[in-house]
Amino acid sequence: MITILKNKKDIPSDKDYVELNDVFFNQNTVSKIDDSANVIVEKIDASKLIGKYKMESKFNGVTLDIDCLSTGCKTVLNVLYFPDKVFCMKECGDNALEVLYGLETGTVYSDYAVIPFDMNKVKVFDENGTRVIEDYEELKEWWNNEE
Repeated sequence: MITILKNKKDIPSDKDYVELNDVFFNQNTVSKIDDSANVIVEKIDASKLIGKYKMESKFNGVTLDIDCLSTGCKTVLNVLYFPDKVFCMKECGDNALEVLYGLETGTVYSDYAVIPFDMNKVKVFDENGTRVIEDYEELKEWWNNEE
């Protein structure tokens, strides 16, 4: 399950923080794309990968470069391929958040609540340590709790 951080000071010093998911994706993740990305791209952007750097858009089946994926989709793929880094998740829409929250590993950051209604359990980390939250309302409360 993913780990969520709500304070930048909680980002471990041994982990790089990535704020600009588009740039990171275009410079790093795109070269790692493999078959495991297909389901994510279809689920989030309703598009189909048709090569290492091309996709078939949901809009009239037009062929586009893979850098035309949504920022939310790029964020999820960044987390998938680089679980050792912390990624900002503020630009994820609900469709990307649902997939993001279902990932088995990875760490994300946002200083305000970004939660899909249909969420799975997640790990949260703050100054009190790590714990698992399985409920939307409980997660929202954790995020909004100013300590």
